[in-house]
Amino acid sequence: MKLTVLVDNNTYIDQYYLGEPAVSYYIEIDDMKILFDTGYSHICIQNAGSMGIDLNSVTHIVLSHGHNDHSRGLKYLREQYALPNARLVAHPLCFQPKYYENEYIGAPYSPEDITRLFCYQPAQAPVSLSEDCLFLGQIPELYSFEKRKAIGTSIIDGTEREDFCPDDSALVCRTDKGLFIITGCSHSGICSITEYARRVCREQRVTGIIGGFHLFDKNAQLPETIHFLEALSADTLYPCHCVSLKAKAEMLKCMDIEEVGVGLTIQI
Repeated sequence: MKLTVLVDNNTYIDQYYLGEPAVSYYIEIDDMKILFDTGYSHICIQNAGSMGIDLNSVTHIVLSHGHNDHSRGLKYLREQYALPNARLVAHPLCFQPKYYENEYIGAPYSPEDITRLFCYQPAQAPVSLSEDCLFLGQIPELYSFEKRKAIGTSIIDGTEREDFCPDDSALVCRTDKGLFIITGCSHSGICSITEYARRVCREQRVTGIIGGFHLFDKNAQLPETIHFLEALSADTLYPCHCVSLKAKAEMLKCMDIEEVGVGLTIQI
């Protein structure tokens, strides 16, 4: 497995890529070339070009959830690349309209558009993309300290309701060292995501996790999450995107974590 960060909040000094508060990873595994999330703008395309990555070769597009910092880049991708054979995998609610304080924060396409424009595979249950790569689908709430919080509203079947982000999911890659878990924002809870991945894959070892852990405040959830992650004894953790400096500082008291920025490459 090889993963390259195309979009992240952070960039590295002396590496002249673009950053934005968003996520996009390019993953190569089992002869697949996966674009996991597409960021907010065109920069996943520009950064990929600067890195010598040809997005014409993408076989799968996987969206962690429908928020625009993970899905809005899809419209720029569609404008520049045909991708007639690329399969798009996401939770069935990923393309429902989402709003926060009257501002639209959802995906750039409706469910009807996405079915017409892409080879779309909605997946609420776990689905294998290959022998060593799995999309988790809807994540169950496994830990009380990760109780879901509403982020704005979503319109489902014509009714506007609080959005608890049931479409939030993750990708899991099997490696010789254990599972490598790739998340977007972890609205489902990073511990619930990780434990669900272990159960679905029937593998207890976790070699690494990259993505947003959705940890901002020094509240009751943070020490519980740190305790869980510390007990994993993972080789490497890459908290990024929606993890605050304060949360990272607390994590560093108990475990090693790696800095993430555009251009980071992880190979297992």
